[in-house]
Amino acid sequence: MACTSLSKSALPLLQSRKPKSPSAPLLHLHLPKSSHSPIFGLKLSSPKFSSPTISSPRPPICAKGFYWFEFLKVSKGDVPPNFNLKDQNGKNVSLSNYKGKPVVVYFYPADESPGCTKEACAFRDSYEKFKKAGAEVVGISGDDPSSHKAFASKYKLPFTLLSDEGNKVRKQWGVPSDLFGTLAGRETYVIDKKGVVKLVYNNQFQPEKHVDETLKLLQSL
Repeated sequence: MACTSLSKSALPLLQSRKPKSPSAPLLHLHLPKSSHSPIFGLKLSSPKFSSPTISSPRPPICAKGFYWFEFLKVSKGDVPPNFNLKDQNGKNVSLSNYKGKPVVVYFYPADESPGCTKEACAFRDSYEKFKKAGAEVVGISGDDPSSHKAFASKYKLPFTLLSDEGNKVRKQWGVPSDLFGTLAGRETYVIDKKGVVKLVYNNQFQPEKHVDETLKLLQSL
């Protein structure tokens, strides 16, 4: 019986392929601003999407051939990065302005959306309790000052709303997004007199609970 042998050129076909390189870092889609959605501050995207970009506050780190991106996340016990943003009246406001008193900083998706309106009105209705605790309330979203002014006027909001256009502060603080990055996160921070974070509370779909949790913490300080 004849015996066949494999040629050297055929051998690579039988060899297992090398594993592919580690998966690339997660992509964050920056979607254009468009009309409001009835779902808790979600703004539906227009048909034209911007190209996906990798958002990285810090350069990539390499170890043994693997790359990943490190993201900042303000947590309990941290001193958060300072900011300087315009309020609903066009006045510049810095986080350092509140040093020496407790401050509640809450990030929300968008003015006039149902969930954000509920949250803002809940803070409004409990505002005297916050004042009694010696605390200030500051809301932050990506809307411009004119949008904030109309929102505050319509619902008689007695506290400051800051415009984080481009979501730079949101990214610096590491506020997480929801619904696969299509919905800006709803996160609240309680910062004490020394500028240290005492509470981080995240709850997208129960906006009024942000008020309950922050008051509970402030009353214990």
